Amino acid sequence: MERIVQRRFLIIIVTGLLAAVVLPACGQAPQASGKDTGTSSQAMAPMAWLPKAVQDAPTRVRSAYQFAVANPDALENVPCYCGCGAVGHTSNLSCYVQERKPGGEIVFADHALGCSLCVDISQEVMRMTGAGESPAAIRAAIVATYSKFGPGNQ
Repeated sequence: MERIVQRRFLIIIVTGLLAAVVLPACGQAPQASGKDTGTSSQAMAPMAWLPKAVQDAPTRVRSAYQFAVANPDALENVPCYCGCGAVGHTSNLSCYVQERKPGGEIVFADHALGCSLCVDISQEVMRMTGAGESPAAIRAAIVATYSKFGPGNQ
């Protein structure tokens, strides 16, 4: 009986130690190429502008939507390689924004909520934009890196 208690105690301690090491990393957004996305100095749309489903998404996805809304030219300049051209998307921006109405209302696309490739591309655009890269250099890097995944939508 004492051996069972000792074993349970050991399991509890090991589990606690693992949680202390692993859980802090879970709250951090993964960074493209291990570098900062550079979003701290970039325009980002307020969270309140985003639909509830986006607000509830992982940090990485939320920041991609915020960046897309505030920096449409940056994502409109680059293709997406997830195959979304088949559903009418014309750029990486289309994965986030379906339409901008004349009065300024944004109709969001929910595609990027479930597509990590779209988000990866956007995160890389955010990082490069934050680093001061030109739109042409960003587009060239995205094409070089992601074209291996399939045809682009531009």
